[in-house]
Amino acid sequence: MHPQNQPIQLRHFDFDPQWVLYADEHLLVVNKPSGLLSVPGRGADKQLCLQSLLDEHYPQVRIVHRLDMDTSGLMVLAMNAEAHRQLSRQFQDRQISKTYLAVCSGKPSQLQGRIGLPMRCDWERRPLQMIDFRFGKSALTYWQVLHMHRDRFLILLTPITGRSHQLRLHMKMLGHPILGDNLYADRHSLQQTERLMLHAHSLSFRHPVSGSLMHFQCPPDWEH
Repeated sequence: MHPQNQPIQLRHFDFDPQWVLYADEHLLVVNKPSGLLSVPGRGADKQLCLQSLLDEHYPQVRIVHRLDMDTSGLMVLAMNAEAHRQLSRQFQDRQISKTYLAVCSGKPSQLQGRIGLPMRCDWERRPLQMIDFRFGKSALTYWQVLHMHRDRFLILLTPITGRSHQLRLHMKMLGHPILGDNLYADRHSLQQTERLMLHAHSLSFRHPVSGSLMHFQCPPDWEH
């Protein structure tokens, strides 16, 4: 079976209070585990998600942005309509700073760089995305190698834009797919690990009411 045809493996999750790293009357910051949808998917078997689990304890919570199901890490959620509006505007205006950690296959020839390949949905193979210089939307990622191993490396990724699957596709196009990526990795890179080795590591934004700068970091649950 080709890696891109791997079936989605849904896991059962129970709410863990340790997911919540910060909470006040306006927002939550959580560490989403890998394998958990951010919001409900299509079908009765895809209703369990971060939003539904948080609803049981924070019934007013509202999703502001998403992480892919297999991506772990930091998310900020709103606790009321005004906070949702303010946080959504920060994302829209690219005032949110985010970094990700990933473990990628191979050995890069450089230690840092930028990828500016435009992207769009590959409609015939959804949810896959594709590079398209004519119709694609601009997508920019900065990357920096943090640690090298024999056949893989730990990398810090800073997306300037927030396209769907941006980091996953950009690393594939660089020739170094993220390990465990069932959509974009080759068979060898897919089989090196049981999960997608991509983690939302840091998140900075302005508090929607006070305007104070808030910064969060959360390490991944893997050993690199």
